[in-house]
Amino acid sequence: MIRWNRTKIKEKQFSEKVTSIREKLYRLAYCYVKNEQEALDIVSEATYKGYLAFGKADSVTYFDSWMSRIVINTAIDHTRRNKRITYLEDYTQEFAATSQGVSLEDKMDLYNALDRLRPEDKSYIILKYFVNLSFKEMADVLSVPENTVKSRFYRIIKQLKVYLIEGEVESV
Repeated sequence: MIRWNRTKIKEKQFSEKVTSIREKLYRLAYCYVKNEQEALDIVSEATYKGYLAFGKADSVTYFDSWMSRIVINTAIDHTRRNKRITYLEDYTQEFAATSQGVSLEDKMDLYNALDRLRPEDKSYIILKYFVNLSFKEMADVLSVPENTVKSRFYRIIKQLKVYLIEGEVESV
């Protein structure tokens, strides 16, 4: 009887915590696949994985970071398992929503350059610019020291610039 009550309490805690960050988790997954349905599938799978692990854990101190990491790993696994399909209608909806004086061609170039990054490297850019995390928060999510996050981030930015320059040269 007592064990059953603890299980119900953990289920309720998990449900409340996931509900409070569900939009953040969806945005994170969407950044990897750029498709609404696939992002929802990733969040669903990650939530299931998180639920199973949460039931076994005594406590999860940084729930947001912990769940973000599960979503990132699930998204990376998903992109590796499936062929990389980009849905143009999803791109155009996202571009229209985030238009800030940047041309559609420039945004497409940026997304193409992002897609050339390794999924692990892409995580740094997504967490910094799409989820708006600080380096400290990124370190918590990625489970690496803050200085490591900074050095990897700036290395990835340099690589992204190279990809963007290559894209400009190819289009000329």
